[in-house]
Amino acid sequence: MHELLAVATITILAVISPGPDFAMVTRNGYSFGRKIGLISALGIAAGVQVHVVYTVLGVAILITQSPTLFLVMKVVGAAYLMYLGYQSFRNRTVLNTDGEAGNMPSAWQAFGMGFLTNALNPKTMLFVVATFTQLVQPDASFWLNFAYGFFMSFAHWVWFSIVALVFSNKRLRAAMLARQRLLDRVIGVALFSLGASLLFANSVS
Repeated sequence: MHELLAVATITILAVISPGPDFAMVTRNGYSFGRKIGLISALGIAAGVQVHVVYTVLGVAILITQSPTLFLVMKVVGAAYLMYLGYQSFRNRTVLNTDGEAGNMPSAWQAFGMGFLTNALNPKTMLFVVATFTQLVQPDASFWLNFAYGFFMSFAHWVWFSIVALVFSNKRLRAAMLARQRLLDRVIGVALFSLGASLLFANSVS
C-alpha cells in the first residue's frame, strides 16, 4: 500500500507539471478541436508505456549506465520537440472553431504526435526509471510492476484528456484563435526552449 500511494503521488505531481506534453495537447485542442486533442492525449498515454516496458524489462539499466546511449536519446528527443516548436512558430494557416484547416491532422497523426512527444522525452524516461528504482521493490512481481506502469499511463490519459476538453471549449477556442498567431509563437518558443533545455540536462550517473 505504501508503494502504491508513493507511485500515485509522484505520478500525479509529475503529470500536472507543465511540459512539452501540455504544450502539444493545448495547441492541438485549441487549433483542431476536442477529437484531435483527446486522441493526442491517448497517444501520450501510449508513449508512457514505452518507458515502462524498457524499465520493467531491465533496459533502463543499460541506458543509465551508458552515457553515449543516453546522450543519443536526449538529442533525438530534443530534436523532435524543437521541430514541433519550429512548426508551431512558423505556422501561418488560419484556423476557425470548426477546425477547418488545410493541415488538419488525421487521427493517426494526432495519436503519433502525442506518442512521439512523450516517448522521445528523456524527462519522462527519468521519471519512470526513478520511480521504479526508488520505490518499487526488486522482488516485486512482473505483473505488479506493469500495474504501476498502467497507472502512470492512465493518469497521463486522464489529465491530458481534461486539458484537451478545456482548451477545445468553443468559446475558449474562439478567444484563443482570435490570437492564434501570438499563441502559436508562444507555444512554439516554449516547445523549442523545452527541447533545447534537454540538451543541458544533467546526465544520469
